[in-house]
Amino acid sequence: MKSDKAKVLHEISGRPMILYVTDTAAQVFGDHVVVVVGHQAGLVQDVVRRESSARFALQEEQLGTGHAVQSALPAVPSGVQRIVILYGDVPLLRSETITHLIDDHTRAGRDLTVLAVHLSNPTGYGRIIRDADDRFIGIVEEADSTPAQKQIKTINTGIYCVERPFLENALPQLTNDNTQGEFYLTDIVDIGYRLERVMGVVTASNPEEVAGVNSLEELARAEAIMEKRIAGE
Repeated sequence: MKSDKAKVLHEISGRPMILYVTDTAAQVFGDHVVVVVGHQAGLVQDVVRRESSARFALQEEQLGTGHAVQSALPAVPSGVQRIVILYGDVPLLRSETITHLIDDHTRAGRDLTVLAVHLSNPTGYGRIIRDADDRFIGIVEEADSTPAQKQIKTINTGIYCVERPFLENALPQLTNDNTQGEFYLTDIVDIGYRLERVMGVVTASNPEEVAGVNSLEELARAEAIMEKRIAGE
């Protein structure tokens, strides 16, 4: 982002991008929102508290997405048995898409449902892998994919709906045996397949909604889309 400021505090239409995410989450989950903070934790908490009653969980070391979710679990109220995992740098996601994900997950009685999207150019993204019977069996990252897998246009957004008992079982099984030395949340899919859990995929209709912001160019693109929304276009 070419800035010392935490990425999620960069503004879109005059508002830190994290607030779009917490606002959307609150529309679906009410007070049952947990924000994982790490880099510039105090600043992020101060900004979120202006508009949200979210709880916070501190990820003291940034050891990957799986570790972030593990850090969040103790802050999730004990009565919550279904968890949706979102990202602070995906500010364009709509509450209707989250609700559709949850409804499909619930109707199918799954342990885990991944939100996916079709891209004409999926380069750089993890691919959704299905078997011969069209059952979801895994996610393969770009670097690890075969030439045939690289042709798959359905990619993982990183957004999940997961039953809490399965999540609590799977997270301790994650390892950091990879080039980044991190605990990847995507590995819970492999664990679910190995344990013969019920898993599936829901496809978002609009790729713009699930676009992450990782550069100034992507920030400008997100702002242009948000300005159109605000204008009612």
